[in-house]
Amino acid sequence: MHETDMTKALIVTVRNWWEAQPEQPKISHIHLIVGQFTCVEPVSLQFAFEVQTRNTFLEGATLVIREIPLIAFCHPCQQEYRPEIGIQYACPSCRAPMEDIRSGRELKIDRIEYCSDSAETYASNV
Repeated sequence: MHETDMTKALIVTVRNWWEAQPEQPKISHIHLIVGQFTCVEPVSLQFAFEVQTRNTFLEGATLVIREIPLIAFCHPCQQEYRPEIGIQYACPSCRAPMEDIRSGRELKIDRIEYCSDSAETYASNV
């Protein structure tokens, strides 16, 4: 399960950001963008996050995952299409192989929501 290793890397990245803040804020939400072609299972990622953040600075934080669909572009047909992951990657019209992926490979932190001591909510891009 590579979601476990990905979650460890996520926690390290967020910890580095958190420790660089003048006052370590209470993090409420971490927003991720995950492309379907990364083969990351959001449910497994959620589970790994919940387990690995227990008794840490991220305990109670919510992981919010926005999935981005796999979209490819067929140059012979000059059109975008959505390949069926694990089933059919070629263009459904002309059967040209998938060569130009327009979206679906994303895997990044979109933003972090946190509260200050005055209970104001902020969002930060990492």
